Amino acid sequence: MTEKAMFGAGCFWGVEVRFAEVPGVVETAVGYSGGQMVNPTYRDVCTDETGHAEVVEVDFDPAKVSYEELVRLFFQLHDPTQLNRQGPDWGTQYRSAIFYHSPEQKATAERVKQEIQKQIRGTIVTEITPAQRFYRAEEYHQKYLEKRGVKSCHI
Repeated sequence: MTEKAMFGAGCFWGVEVRFAEVPGVVETAVGYSGGQMVNPTYRDVCTDETGHAEVVEVDFDPAKVSYEELVRLFFQLHDPTQLNRQGPDWGTQYRSAIFYHSPEQKATAERVKQEIQKQIRGTIVTEITPAQRFYRAEEYHQKYLEKRGVKSCHI
């Protein structure tokens, strides 16, 4: 049986690739969550007015990879001290966010965030909030880098 995890770590293309490589991750999809608009498009989200973050939804087998391992990878994949930006991308859609699906996920995310905060300079700005509806991004965004034969982007 699989579980879901959802992370916002800047541009979702490169983040999706890294999560998809993890043994125990069954499926990944990119999309939008955490905003007010119903059925937002990429164009809508890029206005910085919908409140959505670009996210990766991860289906994983907890017998093969733990939620904690995924949270730790999330913190390695981006700079969690940058508010509403990653690299050259800026806006609330690029915010650092963990959207939890259970009280156990929330506790794990908060514990790992506190541990990492003690190890780095700067203040971690990652929000940890209940998962909201996931809106799957347009098909051309799914496996975007894989379709182009590359494994990473600027981050």
